[in-house]
Amino acid sequence: MKSIRGKVVVVTGAGSGIGRSLVLKAAGAGAHVAFCDISDAGLAETVAMLPPGTQHFAAKVDCGSREAIYAFAADVERTLGRAAVVVNNAGVSLSQTIEKMSDDDFKWLFDINFWGVVHGTRAFLPQLMAEPEGHVVNISSVFGIIAVPTQAAYNASKFAVRGFTEALRQELAGTSVGVTCVHPGGIRTGIVRNGRHYEDPLGVPTDVAKAAKQFELAARTSPDQAADVILDAILRRRPRALIGPDAYAIDAVQRLFPTGYDAVTRFALKLGQRARGK
Repeated sequence: MKSIRGKVVVVTGAGSGIGRSLVLKAAGAGAHVAFCDISDAGLAETVAMLPPGTQHFAAKVDCGSREAIYAFAADVERTLGRAAVVVNNAGVSLSQTIEKMSDDDFKWLFDINFWGVVHGTRAFLPQLMAEPEGHVVNISSVFGIIAVPTQAAYNASKFAVRGFTEALRQELAGTSVGVTCVHPGGIRTGIVRNGRHYEDPLGVPTDVAKAAKQFELAARTSPDQAADVILDAILRRRPRALIGPDAYAIDAVQRLFPTGYDAVTRFALKLGQRARGK
């Protein structure tokens, strides 16, 4: 894709973080932007930050609902025209052991992180395929490359997004639609603050506010930097994008030790334990 100027770019989960940065950067590049979020306040803030005169459509959407996503797709086409780029970005986090995790929490996360991607892709695919150039971006994670304790639900959803997206890319090979799977490392967003967290990998009850602050301080990559990588992947039709130095390091460790990287995880957990004086 040579340019997104004048094209309809759709982003889910755009009330903050990477989604918001993508919307603002796409609008700055001359795209017409359609975006959604579950937060009215977040949507209003994103709208207020758009460059003057930007053609846009913003809607409150529960990305865990198939009906809501398909309705959003129809509204986008009716309001702005066919989507040329779709970024399935909405996601949530959950920390709990497999033994103690509730079915409701597992379903809540999977409905958004995985089924939201599936429904977002399928709802917009007819529009993308009708365009001279189309592109779909699905956000996985470095936790779609490696697994860690208490992140089983999140890991499962992000591994599933990766498999779904790689299969989609093969099915669409030779068509006008490109496909990118994105694996961000630690990005300074509110995903921990807005998630459901009960225990850390050491079995310690989670203080969500403290965990969020620690995560946001440790995350090396800004949402703007992440958005730049994603937009570059769209323009260059890249099948895969890693975001952040930690993502490259994790990918390398997994390649070198595909069944032994958990030793590195245990070592990192011990370092964290010592840092807390335990």
